[in-house]
Formats: sequence, C-alpha cells, structure tokens
Amino acid sequence: MKEASLQVQGMTCRSCVPRIESAINEIGAEGQVNFEQGTIDVRFDEEKIQISEIEEAIRKKGYNVLV
Repeated sequence: MKEASLQVQGMTCRSCVPRIESAINEIGAEGQVNFEQGTIDVRFDEEKIQISEIEEAIRKKGYNVLV
C-alpha cells in the first residue's frame, strides 16, 4: 500500500470531512481528513489506483487539491 498526504482547499466545516472520505472510499482507497490542517492522508494500492484518480475524486466533490 502506498501512502500520501494531500493538501485540500475549500473545506468550510466539519461536514466536508465525510464527503471527502467517502469520495476516496468509493474508488477503493482509504482516507482520513484532518480538518484543522486541511489535509487528507490516503492509502491506496498503486497497482489499482493512481494518485491522480484520488485527486480527481476530491475535485468532483467541489474541493481543490494542491499538488
């Protein structure tokens, strides 16, 4: 499993946390959002999922991902 930490912009309240985490889970990755720091730590199988797919899943929910 590969691990990465991504900076997420646009989280305005704690309700954003489950939206982002569920978006990651839907594509087969695991993620834990740190609302205070504006980050998400993700774990994924890089043979099945690319980091760009994780970033896109977050963007589709309306948040920006800094690379």
